[in-house]
Amino acid sequence: MSSAPLYNRDILALAVATAEHLPRPEARYHASARAPLCGSRIILDLDVDAAGRVTGVGMHVEACALGQAAATLLARHAPGRDRDAIRAARDAIADWFGGTGDTPDWPGFDLLAPARDYPARQGAILLPFDAAAIALEKAAVRA
Repeated sequence: MSSAPLYNRDILALAVATAEHLPRPEARYHASARAPLCGSRIILDLDVDAAGRVTGVGMHVEACALGQAAATLLARHAPGRDRDAIRAARDAIADWFGGTGDTPDWPGFDLLAPARDYPARQGAILLPFDAAAIALEKAAVRA
């Protein structure tokens, strides 16, 4: 078990930063997702370029500070990435939570390391990546 606190200043700062990525009703692709265990929810708005890479992110997040922090990390670092990169990140996060992978190669994700010891919080952390994968799947179908 980690000795790091589950909620710390860095996580709380990321949680508050969801306000930097306000909903974008004009975005071309939208997805919503819910984590059944904790009830966290996200509505994600994405724009993509012709190659399927994210160009803009907006969101409305109803989640604990960890879920909000993960949403901010997704929003900050998704631009330039495509569906395969987002899916790979999501799978790496799930493997890491399951104890079969290293810290995911996503900027800032090391800040969420204390959550590995709290399975009830992990669905909220995966949620923004799940929603992004759903939205990018819609984009791929329309391409």
